[in-house]
Amino acid sequence: MIQVHNLHFAFERTPIFNGLELQIEQGEILSIIGPNGCGKSTLLRLLRGHLRPQKGDIRWDQTPLVQMSSRQLARQVAMVPQTTHVDFPFTVREMVAMGRYPHRQGLFTLTTGEDDKAVQEALALTDVVELAERQVTQLSGGELQRVLLARALAQTTPVLFLDEATSHLDIDHRLELAELLVRLNREQHKTIIQVSHDLDLAAAISHRILMFSNHGEIIALGTPQQVMTAANLQRLFRVDLRVETNPYTGTPQITPLINTA
Repeated sequence: MIQVHNLHFAFERTPIFNGLELQIEQGEILSIIGPNGCGKSTLLRLLRGHLRPQKGDIRWDQTPLVQMSSRQLARQVAMVPQTTHVDFPFTVREMVAMGRYPHRQGLFTLTTGEDDKAVQEALALTDVVELAERQVTQLSGGELQRVLLARALAQTTPVLFLDEATSHLDIDHRLELAELLVRLNREQHKTIIQVSHDLDLAAAISHRILMFSNHGEIIALGTPQQVMTAANLQRLFRVDLRVETNPYTGTPQITPLINTA
């Protein structure tokens, strides 16, 4: 679905990617893990066209990214950022409705029944219906994060990008988000690419995991069982840990070994 070939990118004199090759399959959940500064978020921005590579090719369904308009991309992929700062007191419903703009003919055109249905479904899926008339400037970080997810879902795209979207969520909403992503993938066949520092959760829900080194090189790419090995994780994060099999999910479970002596 998304093809990356010989991708080179650097911020001024700081190289991030040097010949990256990657194929993202339609209908998969792909989690990207790695240390801070390794290029995880940068890759999402490159795939969405927010950054231009110095060299290489990115294609969506064989169409070169450089030939796609911003509206075309907005109908293909929605983004849930790690965080955002909102100064204007939009209501939650207004914020979520912004996700419908790529499907409207103009900024000031009237909403349709399809728009209203998409917004209401997104509010319900993210458990923010009761917040619908609250101003977003009055929300906690976790509440705002769920609203940003609702806005992305209201966009009704086949692809969803999440950049550390669970970082501000309590454990109950973190688990609810994970279950929602699995349900969207199974029921709507949505392709999901997420950047995550929650290794256990990434292992539990992902079809494949992409592991970057701190130099933007692929250390491993494959199933959670193939990638989440003690050797890979120790090389990446330089900590002692144990990798076992979760008895409930059958997926890798990572336990850091803390010296309390």
